[in-house]
Amino acid sequence: MTPVLKPRRWKRDYESYLCSLLLPAESRSSAFALRAFNVELAQVKDSVSEKTIGLMRMQFWRKTVEDIYCDKPPHQPVAIELWKAVRKHNLTKRWLMKIIDEREKNLDDKAYRNIQELENYAENTQSSLLYLTLEILGVKNLHADHAASHIGKAQGIVTCLRATPYHGGRRKVFLPMDVCMLHGVSQEALLRRNQDKNVRDVVYDIASQAHLHLKHARSFHKSVPVKAFPAFLQTVPLEVYLKKIQQVDFDVFHPSLQQKNTLLPLSLYIQSWRKRY
Repeated sequence: MTPVLKPRRWKRDYESYLCSLLLPAESRSSAFALRAFNVELAQVKDSVSEKTIGLMRMQFWRKTVEDIYCDKPPHQPVAIELWKAVRKHNLTKRWLMKIIDEREKNLDDKAYRNIQELENYAENTQSSLLYLTLEILGVKNLHADHAASHIGKAQGIVTCLRATPYHGGRRKVFLPMDVCMLHGVSQEALLRRNQDKNVRDVVYDIASQAHLHLKHARSFHKSVPVKAFPAFLQTVPLEVYLKKIQQVDFDVFHPSLQQKNTLLPLSLYIQSWRKRY
């Protein structure tokens, strides 16, 4: 099935695109629709100059989801594909709305006050996407849901770390303030790309939390149906990043962390073949 998004737009979610390619054939088009919906919401923050415009975009998507569940999708490519996915798999409306609500709150462009706030954001966005992906795969299992929750949180934390150099270029810092204060690191130190021990300690603490969530997710491995494993292929790029940041001694600005992983498609394929996450 041809992806809903044009290839150039998949650059915003390249890893998820690769993971979706390894889903069962009958699930792929719905997964692409879901990821396209997520990309639409994710790019609102960076594409608007005023919060008011961002709120209007979010309201459009909120109404779109309402219309989808009334079988009246607007004539918009992503909306139409999402409607097809909702009809085919009876997707839970609550998860789609949670993603919109959380993305809307995030328009405030403020740093996370603490690690729990970042985890809540990740739960309501990334974990919600995974719950929906499990529904697309026809999986209803409490252990799979628990694993999805932890993987989503790990993904949100890693995304925050990975985006730190980009946000710094825009004079923004989103790393949890409580961890920064614990190590005496100011926002200015992060904006100056300071690489002293205190900054690395901040990154270490945050990366460790992501690693802990991955560990928790994998503790359910034997209880999670094999049918659910394709939904959890995101663990591969997460593991790669966490290993790489450890290798550069938690220097979040190290150039090697910004390089594209050319072996990722192969790594994902091997993990898929091994039936692991």
